[in-house]
Amino acid sequence: MKNVIAIIDIGKTNKKIFLFDEDFQVVSQNSIQFEEIKDDDGFCCDNIEAIERWIKNGIAQIQGEGLYRIKAINFTTHGASLVYLNREGKRITPLYNYLKPLNLDDYQDFYESQGGVEEFSRKTGSPAYGMLNTGIQMLALKRNKPEIWKHVAAVLHYPQYLSYLFTNKITADYTSVGAHTATWDYDGMHYHKWLKEEGITLPQPCKGNEAIITEINGEKIAVGSGLHDSSSSIIPLLKKEKSNNFVLLSTGTWIIAMNPFSKETLTQNQLQNNCLCFMTPEKQQVKSSMQFLGRIHEVYIKALSEHFKVDINTHIQLHLNTILCISVIQQNKGVFLSEGIDTDFEAHPELLHKFQSYETAYYQLIFEISKKVIQGIELISDKDAKLKDVYISGGFNRNKMFIKLLELLKPGITIKISDCKNESALGAALLMKDYL
Repeated sequence: MKNVIAIIDIGKTNKKIFLFDEDFQVVSQNSIQFEEIKDDDGFCCDNIEAIERWIKNGIAQIQGEGLYRIKAINFTTHGASLVYLNREGKRITPLYNYLKPLNLDDYQDFYESQGGVEEFSRKTGSPAYGMLNTGIQMLALKRNKPEIWKHVAAVLHYPQYLSYLFTNKITADYTSVGAHTATWDYDGMHYHKWLKEEGITLPQPCKGNEAIITEINGEKIAVGSGLHDSSSSIIPLLKKEKSNNFVLLSTGTWIIAMNPFSKETLTQNQLQNNCLCFMTPEKQQVKSSMQFLGRIHEVYIKALSEHFKVDINTHIQLHLNTILCISVIQQNKGVFLSEGIDTDFEAHPELLHKFQSYETAYYQLIFEISKKVIQGIELISDKDAKLKDVYISGGFNRNKMFIKLLELLKPGITIKISDCKNESALGAALLMKDYL
C-alpha cells in the first residue's frame, strides 16, 4: 500500500481531491463541480453541505479501497470566504459568496475610526474590496444580522473550516488571514487592533507545516490547517528558487502577480492600483497585484465566438503572429479595457465591429491584458530590484500570444513556464512532507 498525502483543493468552479506520493507526484485525482444554491438573502453561494459530504465520503472511499494509505491531509481553498460556528461547534450560516454586493458607504464610520480608508488599507495590505475583505464580512454580519451574530462563537476561514471537519480544532493560518482580509496589521505583523475593539476574537495563526494527529475512520492521520490557494501556489517555487528574485504570475479568473522578495512597504499609489499583500505560511509578506483579467478574457472569447461565428476555443488554435504582436504594441490603442482600474467585467460585443477578423480582435484583447499585467509587475517591484524571471502558472501559461507580448512589453525579463502542475495543491502537500 502506497503512502500518500491527500489534498482537498477547492476552487470557485472545480473541487478536487489529489493524492501525492512520497515523490510529490500526483497518483490520483478526483474532480467535481457543484450547482450553486441561494443564501438567506437569495444570492448565489456554494453548496457547503454538499461539499462537506463529498470531502468526507471521498476520504472514506480512498481509505476503504485499500490502494493508498493516507498519512496526511491538507486543504487549499479560494479566499474571502468565512464559516461561523456556534457554541456547539455547528456551522450557522451559508458560505457567503465574495461577489455578493456590499455598500462600502455603510462602513465609512468604521474606516474613519481606523484613520481613514487609505491608511487602514495600507496598514492591513488590503484595498477596500467590500466582501473580498473578510474582516468587513464579519462587520456586515455583526451589524446587519445581530440575531445570527449573537450565536457566533468562532470564525474560521474556509481552509481552516475544512480542517475543522476532521479535527474539531479551531485554527488559523498566516496565508488566510494575510490575504486581503483587512484583519492583519502588516506594520506590526499581528492582528489589527480593530478586532479587539469590536469584540471579535480570531485564533492565533499557526505555521503551515503544523498538523494535528487525528483519528479518521479508525486510522491516525496528520491533518494540516489549510492554506489560501494563491499563497499556496508560490510555495513550490520558493522551495526551488530560494535566492533568485522572481515574480510568479498565477493566472486564472484572477491574474495575480506575486513578489515574495519585496522589502518595501505598500504605498498609497500601489493600493490605488490593485496592489495588496499576501503572506507565506512562515509569516513573510508577499507583495502582489490582483486583477480580474481572466474574467475579462472569459467574457470576450464568448463574445468573439458569437460575433465571428466560430468555436469558442478558436483562440487556442491561433498561430503566434509576432508581426501582429509588434503592430498592436506600436499602435498602443485601448479598446476593451480602461486606463485605470477596471470596474466593468462584462463583454461589450459592439466593440468587435471595429475589427475585420477574429485574429486582430483577439490580439488586441491579449495586448491590453498583457499591458495591465506588466503594469502590475512594475508596481510590486522594489525601486532598485533587478527582476529577471517571471514564472507563469495556470491557464495563461499555454497562451503563446500572452507570453510573446509580455516579452515584447518588458525586454530583459525571461518568461518561464512553471514546470509543476497543480501548484496550490502541491504547495499544501509539501508542507505535510514530515508526516509521510
